[in-house]
Amino acid sequence: MKTEPILQIEFILEKCVRGALRRTKLNRTFRPFHEALLTKGMVNASSFERSFSTSFGQGPIEEISKIVALDYGFSVTRQKETIVNVFKGAIDEIERISSGLRSGELKPNWEREIKNIHAFEKGDTVVRRVLSDLHLEKNGTEIFISIKTVKPNLDQTEKAKKDLMLLKAHNPNFETYFGLFYNPGGPLKSDYNWSIPSKIFDMKNDSIVLIGEEYWDKLGGFGTYSSLIEIFARVGERTRSEILNL
Repeated sequence: MKTEPILQIEFILEKCVRGALRRTKLNRTFRPFHEALLTKGMVNASSFERSFSTSFGQGPIEEISKIVALDYGFSVTRQKETIVNVFKGAIDEIERISSGLRSGELKPNWEREIKNIHAFEKGDTVVRRVLSDLHLEKNGTEIFISIKTVKPNLDQTEKAKKDLMLLKAHNPNFETYFGLFYNPGGPLKSDYNWSIPSKIFDMKNDSIVLIGEEYWDKLGGFGTYSSLIEIFARVGERTRSEILNL
């Protein structure tokens, strides 16, 4: 990764840390029982972590994703609006799939689902609007990514899948992905253990699902995930003493 994008990412991270520090100090609450049981340092660290997690959310992740993808040669748009034109039968099939997955009557299988949707090739069409968190384009390939928190709820996951199915129904050549920026279950995709989105996607096997290393390496090429961990660690070295001295 080039120097300029690294500096841009470091700036975003430091801004999130400084903001969390400021809010933690302003909203400090005297909790004598917590401090007696856990120590004052642990209580302050817990308050800071909650504040940081709030600030380091969708916006910073999207912006860091954009920086990484630009550095890798993609044209990048955040919050990309796409007007899709889809056969009415495909729309009905998307609704049937979504309902079946949500109720548990169907098991998720992206390849099978898209094959069923593409079976509808004639009839009336319906126009829909799809908003994608990240749109990448390079060498004639268009990539649409729905970025979610690492433990998304059912409604968020269902909405994301409907949008991704609409995009594939509109243009089979679009690459579409459901992206989580890290894996809370462990380093491997097979470690993912948050059960809720697994009703909608096969989180461990669907090719559409990118988690952690797969997500970042898709945006920036092999080794991007490891490079980002190093960048985060360097910023942490500069800011850690302020956090510990809260």
